[in-house]
Amino acid sequence: MKLPAKLKKLNKRERYAILVAAGVIGIFLIATLIVAPFFNRSRQLKGNLQTKAAMVEQMRQLQSEYIGLTQKEQLSKSQFLRREKDFKLYAFLNTLAGQTGIKDRISYMKPTTSAEKNSPYKISRVEMKLEAITLEQLTAYLYGVETSKNMVDVKKLSISKKDKTQGLITAVLQVETVEI
Repeated sequence: MKLPAKLKKLNKRERYAILVAAGVIGIFLIATLIVAPFFNRSRQLKGNLQTKAAMVEQMRQLQSEYIGLTQKEQLSKSQFLRREKDFKLYAFLNTLAGQTGIKDRISYMKPTTSAEKNSPYKISRVEMKLEAITLEQLTAYLYGVETSKNMVDVKKLSISKKDKTQGLITAVLQVETVEI
């Protein structure tokens, strides 16, 4: 191995020191220019993989939610088709009150209808006040409303005691349904 003239003039220990320094600089350059980018790229790919896996999991959750919503939509459509063609919430509640024996206890019934934006559906509501009824009569009436196949829901209910000695109550309830 031929060394440049200046290296030949140095003693043996100085030459080893220069060769060791050159080796350290070479290892540093290899580590900086080759090994570090490789590990950084590997770390970046793992991060991207984790991000993509999280996105896939979120997509699966959204897919299952979508499937559930479409099933509910089909169920609602089938219930709409089974409902009477000329169904009116006011008439239904009035008939049910007659069947449960509280028709004469109705103080008032206020029907309202509101159209949903960008939708062919309307929300039909009836607020009604029942006075001097028993808790059993109210329970029977609410059971008839909630178990009806007409997709009717009680949205609000307020109960107050009318007569403490006889156990009579006054109830104000708001019932609603969706109409086409």
